[in-house]
Amino acid sequence: MVTRSMALVSSSTLVLALIAGISVTSSAQQPNAALQGVWRTVEVVVPGTPARTHRPDATLAIFHGRHYSRVEVHAEQPRPLIANPAGASADQLRASWGPFFAEAGTFEVSGGGVMTMHATVAKNPAAMQDGASSVYKYRREGDTLTLTEVRTPAGPSAHPVTVTLARVE
Repeated sequence: MVTRSMALVSSSTLVLALIAGISVTSSAQQPNAALQGVWRTVEVVVPGTPARTHRPDATLAIFHGRHYSRVEVHAEQPRPLIANPAGASADQLRASWGPFFAEAGTFEVSGGGVMTMHATVAKNPAAMQDGASSVYKYRREGDTLTLTEVRTPAGPSAHPVTVTLARVE
């Protein structure tokens, strides 16, 4: 009886160890693992005429598992406060809310350093349409992540924006 109990405990322990090993191995081998963490945007380069470079202070991007969340202010100066949004002019609203970007959803990584994002919720309703996605080429070097836009929900990027992020944790 004691031998049978010991064998059951030993085999149960072995099965648990195998399951734990498979779980750790599969998560470490996931392609999304390179992007996991909390990041802040340090630079946004917008080519075109006129070309612009933003170094925003207020940003946060979180990649975890298959999900992401990004909140950014694409302005280097503080946005104007609006005391009464119901009475604000269109220009006042654009100045305050225009530079604000927010989006969350799922993402996947494919070969060649390509990341595809599917928004579940976004400031821009076009990003939430069925079949809409944003595609980026990504490069990770230590605690720096560089995303170069390939495609937006509107179509291929004629002037790809490049976003550089620094790992926070």
